[in-house]
Amino acid sequence: MSTRAAGPSAGMSIPQVPAPPSGPVPWDKALSLSMLADMLRIRRMEEKCAELYGQQKIRGFLHLYIGEEAVATGALHAIQAQDNVVATYREHGHALLRGVRMDSIMAEMYGKQEGCSRGRGGSMHLFDGARRFYGGNAIVGGGLPLAAGLALADKMIPRQALTACFFGEGAMAEGAFHEAANLAALWQLPVLFCCENNLYAMGTALARSESQTDLCIKAASYGMTTVRVDGMDVVAVHEAVQRAAQQVRTTGRPVFVELQTYRFRAHSMFDPDLYRDKAEVEAWKTRGPIHTFTARLKAQGSLTEEEFLALDAAAQAEVDAAVAFAEAGSWEPVEDLLRDVHTPEGAV
Repeated sequence: MSTRAAGPSAGMSIPQVPAPPSGPVPWDKALSLSMLADMLRIRRMEEKCAELYGQQKIRGFLHLYIGEEAVATGALHAIQAQDNVVATYREHGHALLRGVRMDSIMAEMYGKQEGCSRGRGGSMHLFDGARRFYGGNAIVGGGLPLAAGLALADKMIPRQALTACFFGEGAMAEGAFHEAANLAALWQLPVLFCCENNLYAMGTALARSESQTDLCIKAASYGMTTVRVDGMDVVAVHEAVQRAAQQVRTTGRPVFVELQTYRFRAHSMFDPDLYRDKAEVEAWKTRGPIHTFTARLKAQGSLTEEEFLALDAAAQAEVDAAVAFAEAGSWEPVEDLLRDVHTPEGAV
């Protein structure tokens, strides 16, 4: 029997690139420009992070969100300040749009103590309790049990809020997903499960890792409502998550949203990206959420080129200021390295 791994040439199904979103944007100009501005802020920040990584200003692992900006933008505009947010290691955009200052994020990337996690977490562990942003989790699926716990706490207090948990499709092969989904449905917890399906868990295509590739079927097996949405369309994301969030608030029960998206960069800066065809990546770039949304706004007269350039310049200026803040930051003193490290009583 052959032991050759199944790949695209061995009959593996690679999803076809869907047609770009079209039609008018059903928002007023203020909301439309706010959404566009936030996608640009994420894109410009991450492009700068890639540049700084090449200069060894940022070290360790770095997972970029370029191409997926519509998901964080549409979803986080659809939830409320009292809600909890749990994210993955690809969480820079989520943190930024949750209200974590870009200079605080950049300082954390640098490992400076002015960072949102005092320089101890880096790229994968952004955290801001005041904004109810609970990571940044480096372990695949690691945020799912935390989301169930946060929702359980809110139910017991009681506190009117939901917990939005972002995770990749690869996490749905982990026991943590099944345990969290089961408990959320069984205990009727207000969790909004947001699966960012970018088709590749690290370098493994969905069809090579999971026998059931319909993620909504998996989630529905736990008795929760499921929704599938075009994650490259910020309008579709926002409207779907808004409806899902309202259902969670009304019923107190979990809802699962699959956001079909695509990352334009490799899994991480260490990844040679040899597992997918370059033509596939280029085809998906035609669905880029920033330029397709920009084209729709221009077509309906809601955006001029001058307005776009002004938004882009503002995003770049924010990035430049954040880098300057990080560069001027300070390293944690050696004598503080054991701060917050606790030793059990009686231990040597």
